[in-house]
Amino acid sequence: MPAKDYYQVLGVPEDADESAIKKTYRKLARRYHPDANPDDPSAEERFKEISEAYQVLSDPEKRRQYDRMRKAGAGAYGFGGGRGAPSGATGGWQTIDLEDLGDLGGSFGGGSFSDLFASIFGQRARGQRSSAPKPQRGADRQVDVRVSFEIAARGGQITVTVPLEETCPRCDGTGAEPGTPVETCPQCGGTGQVSLIQGGFAVQRPCPRCFGRGTLVETPCGECRGEGSVARRKKIRVRIPAGTEDGDRIRLRGKGEPGTAGAPPGDLFLTVRVKPDRFFRRDGLDVTCRVPINIAQAMLGTKVRVRTIQGGKVEVKVPAGTQSGTMLRLKGQGIRKDGEVGDQYVEIEITVPDASQLSDEERALVEELAHKGSGSK
Repeated sequence: MPAKDYYQVLGVPEDADESAIKKTYRKLARRYHPDANPDDPSAEERFKEISEAYQVLSDPEKRRQYDRMRKAGAGAYGFGGGRGAPSGATGGWQTIDLEDLGDLGGSFGGGSFSDLFASIFGQRARGQRSSAPKPQRGADRQVDVRVSFEIAARGGQITVTVPLEETCPRCDGTGAEPGTPVETCPQCGGTGQVSLIQGGFAVQRPCPRCFGRGTLVETPCGECRGEGSVARRKKIRVRIPAGTEDGDRIRLRGKGEPGTAGAPPGDLFLTVRVKPDRFFRRDGLDVTCRVPINIAQAMLGTKVRVRTIQGGKVEVKVPAGTQSGTMLRLKGQGIRKDGEVGDQYVEIEITVPDASQLSDEERALVEELAHKGSGSK
């Protein structure tokens, strides 16, 4: 088989999560299903490519192996072997490439692609019982949340609205309108998977008839349209730990997408984005702020009240003769995290008044001061 880029086949980015891959596969599978395109032979090939890509990218272990091989320049996932691979390698199984399907039963004229697929790969070994669809853990979700500077520094609780897929409450996840029948898929026997022997390997693929569900519904649910899940915007209370930095991730177990066949839900990962603050800046566990004073206060010294990151205000003594840019330290008033405490630094900024705003008396005093300061007689 020629090398394929499975991400390009599905049209998803390399960092796509399980939920995005699943949704894309379902959309493409419906679009290119041979039953829906009886007069378009290219749809069959496209459908096979889509199913092959999904089988690899939906399985975490296979996806990791594929990604390693892809980065190494080895092309598509190594299930190939093609024509002529020794049948003994698989205990007497015949080696069948996807291209070989066209040689079996002519050009699918005797039935649909689904029927041919079932006749070759959908049957169970004699005496083997059909099993229920394999439980699959729900997909993880990734959401960015914006928090204030002070909440990130001190810690606290916020409410996050997260778009999630939940089991449809109307059909309870079956995808069928309540009161209508749900049948076990006859092609995969209810497992949601069919086996394809290719290149000496038995490859599991999502069943092309039931799209991996294991069941068929006659009347789709009116609320979820047969998907079995619905999109909801859910509000979740989240505790932001003290000392959280921009880019930190918070994991909420079991708050991701629902699992299938009784499997647990995935996790929700929150990436924290800290909003800039107009007063505070952060450097590790230390914080800095800038406090303006006038020239007279700088010359003579003064006391100013400064807001701290921990809340409240403290009085800071500014020594006489302080220059603009001087940093005054407030020990232990920084960020507290894991038993460590930072400091707060107050940067003094000397403001110069606009001469046009001075009264005649004030201007005279400034001119006198300037005259004396210049050393003139």
